[in-house]
Amino acid sequence: MTTATAHQADFDSAEVLRLRADLALALRAAAHHGLSEGVCNHFSLELPDGSGRFLLNPRGLQWSEVREDDIVMVDGSGKRLAGRHAVEPTAMFIHAAIHRMCKQACVLHTHMPYATALTLTVDRCLDTTLSQNAMRFHGRVAVDDHYGGLALDASEGERIARTTQGADVVFLGNHGVVVCGERIAYAYDDLYYLERACMAQVLAGSTGRPLAPVDGSIAEQVCAQTLGERLQSELFFEALRRTV
Repeated sequence: MTTATAHQADFDSAEVLRLRADLALALRAAAHHGLSEGVCNHFSLELPDGSGRFLLNPRGLQWSEVREDDIVMVDGSGKRLAGRHAVEPTAMFIHAAIHRMCKQACVLHTHMPYATALTLTVDRCLDTTLSQNAMRFHGRVAVDDHYGGLALDASEGERIARTTQGADVVFLGNHGVVVCGERIAYAYDDLYYLERACMAQVLAGSTGRPLAPVDGSIAEQVCAQTLGERLQSELFFEALRRTV
C-alpha cells in the first residue's frame, strides 16, 4: 500500500468519517449561530492516532454548506493528504502550530462579532467575573495583545501558540478568538457560550451603567462546576446534530 493510499484509507475509516461529520456539524452550527465570517476562519480536529495529521474545513466554502465530504486531511506542514478541496494558507499557520505546540485536539478560530469587539478594547478580553456564562471561563483565558498582521508564515502561528500558555481560550488583539478543547463537543459548547458571554458584556457596557462583577472565588467555583460535568455540552452537540 502506498503512502497516499494509506492516508486515503485512514480518511475513509469509520472513526475518521465520524470525526469529519462532527467537524462539518460544528461548522454548520457556527454559521447557524452567526459565528462565521464569509469563507474565512477555520475549525480543525486532530486525528487521535498521534500522527500529527488533522482535519480542516476547506478553502472557499461557506460554513453553512460544509458536509463531511468537504473536509480535508492535512499534515503538520500543510500538505493536503486527502480530500477534494484546497487548503487556505493562514489556516495552516495558526492551526498547525497550536496542534503541535499546545497539544490541543480541537482548535476553533473565529472572528465572531462580540468576542472580536472585546479584542478591540484596551482590556482585550472578556471579564470572567461578570455573567454566569463568563464565569465558566475564569482562569481559562489568555490574551495576545500584539497584532502581527495576517498569519502568512509559520512564525506568526507559533507566536500565537506560545501566547496560549495552556489556556483553552485566547483573545487575539484586534483580530478574533481561538477556542481549544479535547473534544469537539466541548470546544463548540465553549465557543457558543463564549460569544454569549461577550455579547452580555458588550450590551451591559452599552447601558453606560457601572458593571457589577462577582468575587473571583465565586467565578472560580462556577468554572469548576461547569468543567466538572460536561454532559450538557454533549447533549447540546447532539441537539445540533438533529436540528442543523
